[in-house]
Amino acid sequence: MDDRVASAIAHWGPRFTTNGVTVADFGRVTQGLEHWRDWCAAWSAVAAEHETLGRDALAEGRALSAGQHLERAAIYYHFAKFVFVEDLDQMREAHANAVRCLNDALPHLSPPGHRVEIPFEGSRLAGVLRVPSGGAAPYPAVLLISGLDSTKEEQRTVERTFLDRGIATFSVDGPGQGEAEYDLPIRGDWSRPGEAFLDALGARPEIDADRIAVWGVSLGGYYAPRVAAAVGDRVKACVALAGPYDFGDCWSGLPALTRDTFRVRSSAGTDEEARRIASTLTLDGHAKRITAPLLIVFGRKDRLIPWRHAERLAGAAGGEVELLMLEEANHGCADRAPWHRPYTADWVAARLGTAENP
Repeated sequence: MDDRVASAIAHWGPRFTTNGVTVADFGRVTQGLEHWRDWCAAWSAVAAEHETLGRDALAEGRALSAGQHLERAAIYYHFAKFVFVEDLDQMREAHANAVRCLNDALPHLSPPGHRVEIPFEGSRLAGVLRVPSGGAAPYPAVLLISGLDSTKEEQRTVERTFLDRGIATFSVDGPGQGEAEYDLPIRGDWSRPGEAFLDALGARPEIDADRIAVWGVSLGGYYAPRVAAAVGDRVKACVALAGPYDFGDCWSGLPALTRDTFRVRSSAGTDEEARRIASTLTLDGHAKRITAPLLIVFGRKDRLIPWRHAERLAGAAGGEVELLMLEEANHGCADRAPWHRPYTADWVAARLGTAENP
């Protein structure tokens, strides 16, 4: 097994299984997988099995099962490409499959999802909107921002925690992420993307524009505070999960897969240029402008972002701050999901004033 395969398995196993990959499938895909060049094809092959299950169910009129199979296929295709920048054509094919499967699953999910496209800087941004099954519109909502290697295709289990509490979800691909990564590179300033997403979300008749929160994981845990700092009271709560305070400070300690992925998605020509761009992803001078209540969730054993970044953000933020430090958790805290996901959703619900938390 080469170092990149070993690194992906060691860092991301709990994330895969928490976010929709079965334990059995994780084992059968990764067992005996020795070379990184085979990663994308191995995951795509098993993704295709789940897609077939979904297409068969759809043809037989079993819509709920079809949606469940196709959303799982989308997650597998996503993990086929998530940091696979060695072969960009192969990566892009897997990504297209992930997007197609999720789009086809959306009408059949419970509750259904709706694709939203937003014109942006000569390109477009895409997101998935879901509203709770119960209650009455307009609903409070949370904007869900992924990280360097996650996309809207990965967020179904996160969405569920909010939907169960009467909160609509809007999972998005921003610059450098998912559908936007080919035309819009990673950027440190997320004010314009954040405002575009909030404008689109707030314009929906089923959404209460006065009750919106923003949540982000990994680099999304940096983007979410940057959005909150830029838009003031347009967001009523902010959650930063495993985000860096200054990504440039982390550069030398990042795995090669992460650095390579950042280089490609920031449109950098060299590792040094990528490091320079990474240094523009900083909350210095911005954190003090965060006035919305801020929940910072972090794992003490994070192997990508040192835990002291969470303390830096907590000390610099301008409003109410709570730091939830999970002593045994790794990056993203997927290995300790029960210890933070329900609490996070309850925390957001309380600040948005849902029916359960007026």
